Amino acid sequence: MRLLDSKYNSAMRISILLLIPLLIWGCEQTYDNVIDTSTENYQVSNVAGIKDTIDLKIPGDSVLTPRLIFTSQSELSSAYFNVIASDLSQLNSSPIEMIEVSDNIYENEFILSGQDPNGVYTINFTATGLDGTNKQVAVSNYYFKNGQDNIPPVISNSVIDPDTVEVLVPTVIFTSVEAADSNGQSDILEVYFTVYRPDSTTNGNKIQLFDDGDSENGDVTAGDGIYSRLIQVDQSNQKGTYRFEFQAEDRLGALSNIINHFELIQ
Repeated sequence: MRLLDSKYNSAMRISILLLIPLLIWGCEQTYDNVIDTSTENYQVSNVAGIKDTIDLKIPGDSVLTPRLIFTSQSELSSAYFNVIASDLSQLNSSPIEMIEVSDNIYENEFILSGQDPNGVYTINFTATGLDGTNKQVAVSNYYFKNGQDNIPPVISNSVIDPDTVEVLVPTVIFTSVEAADSNGQSDILEVYFTVYRPDSTTNGNKIQLFDDGDSENGDVTAGDGIYSRLIQVDQSNQKGTYRFEFQAEDRLGALSNIINHFELIQ
């Protein structure tokens, strides 16, 4: 977390995380983290208007109305928020300015979309002091369900190249699989494989594949639905036929079909 500098007392350049007692707003979540800006001339006492879980199947849940409540002594010129989705994309193109609806109480609406991915969302709040300095003052989280019937991802076209490896020196193997999700590609949480040795044992570890376009991972094009990884084998590996078990999981925990691919190491 970024340290917040004081402009009033150079001998007290500190920042702390202050948990303010909960104010009850129905079944709403009142805050996650309030960031102490007490050395400035404003301080958030609570964040309200955000439920723990927002489900678009529930009437009214399509409108998010975050509310920032500042202490009565606070002096600020404006407040804003940004909405970060579960895939870490920012849903608003620019900071959303909040409206002062009462003395030192700011709020505004944000429309949620069924096209946005399921998962944990983050709202980052900032405030601008009278001197024009803008600082983060609070963070809130909620779980978002986009209202669509959840459909598990589907994987296909697994590749291991080459199919047979004679390990005389350390050798790099290319692995990949295609993954798609009817709820949108951003609904895919992870694509991975588990390795089973020739004696059928496994450590059970998930080896993640990537769709980030990073050649160091073996991926060619980011976001094309082809998840890839480069792995290395050497003389220490058991000789025989390995089984690579490919699978994908979405943000609600639904698992895809399984594809098994076999690799002979000599």
